[in-house]
Amino acid sequence: MASLDSTPQAVPDLPDGTGTPAKQIPPAAVARLTLYLRALNTLLAEGVERVSSESLAEASGVSSATLRKDLSHVGSYGTRGVGYEVQYLSRHIAAALGLTHDWKVAIVGAGNLGKALARYGGFESRGFDVVAIFDADQMVVGNEVGWLRVSDVADMEAVLRRTGANMVVLALPATVAQDICDRVVAAGVHSILSFAPVMLQVPEGVNLRKVDMATELQILAYHAQRAQAPGQTA
Repeated sequence: MASLDSTPQAVPDLPDGTGTPAKQIPPAAVARLTLYLRALNTLLAEGVERVSSESLAEASGVSSATLRKDLSHVGSYGTRGVGYEVQYLSRHIAAALGLTHDWKVAIVGAGNLGKALARYGGFESRGFDVVAIFDADQMVVGNEVGWLRVSDVADMEAVLRRTGANMVVLALPATVAQDICDRVVAAGVHSILSFAPVMLQVPEGVNLRKVDMATELQILAYHAQRAQAPGQTA
């Protein structure tokens, strides 16, 4: 079973542009690379052309040493006294994370969460195109969510093929999540993000990531409690 929680997995070997496979990137570094990319994109929007490691590290909430080590995993090294070229480094990190590929996302579940995800404008700017949304409720099927029309989940396999979806988000109740997950895998989609409050089983070769908001709130509660206790820090 290739089931993952909300901790990022290591990036697999990817071409580095020279025909040589890139080395495996540690999971913790993958998580930080997404922070660097977000900071770099903000700098690009502001017209900034170069950034020092110190400034980029501060914007990302890490130390300069950590940033330099992380960027070394993707073969990017700044120039002393000059720093990093923002546009080049942004493209380099995006390529290492696989964001230069054509990612088409389908959402199963057109409830409040599914609709919010479908309407979120940040996906497209990060390289993810939401191409379909499904639901089983015939009162919902056919309704418009953003620019999408809700498809019947009974037709899911055909719509996944037609749209070329290669990622699926499950915004479903626990009772139906495993059945839908099995259908998604059988349809040939091997990248799944689940918001369902249940542990799903998937075969080897399928990447399943689980987002459990209740668990994250419980972790926040623990740290908040420690922060309020005398002599304790979060």
